[in-house]
Amino acid sequence: NHGAISYGHIGVGLITMAAMLRIPGSMPNVEDGDIFRPAAWNHFGMDKEGADFRACKNFGPIYT
Repeated sequence: NHGAISYGHIGVGLITMAAMLRIPGSMPNVEDGDIFRPAAWNHFGMDKEGADFRACKNFGPIYT
């Protein structure tokens, strides 16, 4: 198990960092308007969470 302690609401920042690193993630408690998704994600379907996973699978990780 992993643990982290933070001050404030950092979910938006974590999802943005995951998108930049091409790591799929799902945080249903974050507003859709607060989530950064690259424009290329639009080509992977209308379901945003599913598109996240498909885009990350297609592009692969930035750092291997």
